[in-house]
Amino acid sequence: MAANVRHPIFARVYDRMSRADERHGGAELRAELLGGLTGRVLEVGAGNGLNFAHYPTTVSEVIAVEPEAHLRKRASEAAADAPVPVTVRDGTADALPTSDSSCDAAVASLVLCSVPDPTAALAELRRILRPGGELRFYEHVVANRPGLARVQRIVDAAIWPRVGGGCHTARDTLVAIERSGFTIRHSRRFTRPSFPGDPSAPHVLGIADVT
Repeated sequence: MAANVRHPIFARVYDRMSRADERHGGAELRAELLGGLTGRVLEVGAGNGLNFAHYPTTVSEVIAVEPEAHLRKRASEAAADAPVPVTVRDGTADALPTSDSSCDAAVASLVLCSVPDPTAALAELRRILRPGGELRFYEHVVANRPGLARVQRIVDAAIWPRVGGGCHTARDTLVAIERSGFTIRHSRRFTRPSFPGDPSAPHVLGIADVT
């Protein structure tokens, strides 16, 4: 059993907002994130399971890990309609419930901004991937513009993580991925605000290989 992770208000707000986002460009981004995957996949921080509908049928199995109870329930509901077999499990990013080198790919989708220890989470993702495996990532990241990056650091030190389910807007996730033993195969940055002045608008999407 994973450590107790509870964000009851955020989980319900996120569930509603993410479903609306899916209808306004989110579906296309998730399809891009997951396109071409094959074999056994672990998805960390699966949330309410919005990714599940976008897995290609070349995937043989998805192990979906989600520690927040409300979101895990929603993910279990989504798994029933997924085009591939999905098993939803309680667990946290720093203690993934599968053995070493047991997966062909891992997916981190809007989660590395929220985990307490990104380095530990990335070490776990590398542990469960087989040699030659790949990490697909779609994440909030620190802005390239110094002014916005300064705002991100301010809101991260103030209220944002408390109202955003642990989200930190100013994490340099690409650097963290490379420092954890991955090689970035390709990535693209883009800005996608949810509201005017959204400090979490900078995103990155890409693929990294185990080195």
